[in-house]
Amino acid sequence: MPRNITSLVGKSAYLGCRVKNLGNKTVAWIRHRDLHILTVSTYTYTTDQRFQTTFHRDIDEWTLQIKWAQKRDAGMYECQVSTQPVKSFSVNLNIVDSISEDKSSHLQQYYNDDAFYMSSDRLYQGQDDEFSALYGPIQTVAVPTATILGGPDLYVDKGSTINLTCAIKFSPEPPLYIFWYHQDKVLSDDSTRGGISFIMSKGDGIKSILLIENADLTDSGKYSCYPSNTDIASIRVHVLNGERPEAMQTSTATSSLQAQTRSYKLLAFLSLIYSQLRMYYHLQGFYVTSTHGLFLHSIR
Repeated sequence: MPRNITSLVGKSAYLGCRVKNLGNKTVAWIRHRDLHILTVSTYTYTTDQRFQTTFHRDIDEWTLQIKWAQKRDAGMYECQVSTQPVKSFSVNLNIVDSISEDKSSHLQQYYNDDAFYMSSDRLYQGQDDEFSALYGPIQTVAVPTATILGGPDLYVDKGSTINLTCAIKFSPEPPLYIFWYHQDKVLSDDSTRGGISFIMSKGDGIKSILLIENADLTDSGKYSCYPSNTDIASIRVHVLNGERPEAMQTSTATSSLQAQTRSYKLLAFLSLIYSQLRMYYHLQGFYVTSTHGLFLHSIR
């Protein structure tokens, strides 16, 4: 029975293979879907540098790490020991989609307590309390998320600069890359359009800023921010040629009505306070002769 491991999109996935009494034998990690040798001992045999194996001498474990795990990384992996015949142990990796912030941004990872041993030339699975204690519920981790500020729609005037900021939260380390797309085309600062630049900020969180100078009507459309360790975030940009879109007109009318309503409420509140003051001073033996100021006269 293969061991089941669950990891999050954008997080590192760890596949453990514990081998005791290895001697002069070697340990290799192989991906089942294409039978590709990923690592042998601690050497990586793939051009995808997200894969690496670490040997933990204190527990005799060879751990395959997959950095910035993606959905395509899901599947069966096999730990092989170079015995004759070859002994192997399989791990089934599940990659879970990130959880939206409006629900829950946390997920617990669990590993079972299967262990992998070698005794002389015999290899077998077994239970081990030390292994279980090490790989019990590991921790609660936040899922990295990306958001483009000011969305879902942004209106800019023709000739102005489009300024989009992609903010990345809950990321323990900077993403390997951040791509920007207009519609389905990746943007580059050396494109023939010109006037495109990117700024990376790591001060208050991780932010990628896209600047497009001298906006034209052809620059309208969907823009997407695609970091290596989160889902894609998108915004729709509308470049205006002096016109005012219906959505903005509705927004302006609504704001005006809200301001008018607040004014009425304020006048009603002040009127109530004035009435209460008149009653109070009347009971104290005074009366008010002006509504523009409190001029008090004794009635005694």
